[in-house]
Amino acid sequence: MAEDKKPERVPGEGREPDAFEKEALSFLDALYRTALRMTKDPDEASDLVQETYIRALRFRHQFQPGTNLKAWLFRILTNTFINMYRRKASRPQFTDVEGLDEYVLYNKMAELRSPSSGSDPEREVLDNLMDSEVKQALDDLPEHFRTAVLLADIEGFSYKEIADILHIPIGTVMSRLHRGRRFLQRRLYDYAKERGIGQGPRPAPQPAS
Repeated sequence: MAEDKKPERVPGEGREPDAFEKEALSFLDALYRTALRMTKDPDEASDLVQETYIRALRFRHQFQPGTNLKAWLFRILTNTFINMYRRKASRPQFTDVEGLDEYVLYNKMAELRSPSSGSDPEREVLDNLMDSEVKQALDDLPEHFRTAVLLADIEGFSYKEIADILHIPIGTVMSRLHRGRRFLQRRLYDYAKERGIGQGPRPAPQPAS
């Protein structure tokens, strides 16, 4: 199991940070969590977060006070990832990392459909699946779906904020979230079926592109 290696140093360390830096640093864990899911490697995630903060400080004059600093930082993180990592020919394999509460995502997925009866088969499936299976299902998502799901269901960004971060229309955000969540539902259904958990039909397939 790989060590959960967070960035050891960020710009401004060693002196008293100003108000902008203090607020920006408060999002360190959230940025690292998403960077780790993007890169699937603790060292690359640390480098990605460091580069994000370097660029944030370099271009801080472009940030408008009073607007959403977290969304601005995530936009930098996403752009940096696209520029530095997406074109790599090979990617590290899935790494199981402790301390990542991803049931936030899957509890939300279970709420996407509200059964008319008092039973909730999806909730039963989610409650019984192992962490490793849940994490693997997320990592199996195509990259553009995974990023949208991470930003919405783990980091809590709105459709508009995700659209701004990814530079795509809100309709595209909604489509990626719908298809990404359905992909996850199908994958978790398959895991559950292997373990004899839950009842009900398999969710309908979604196109991969």
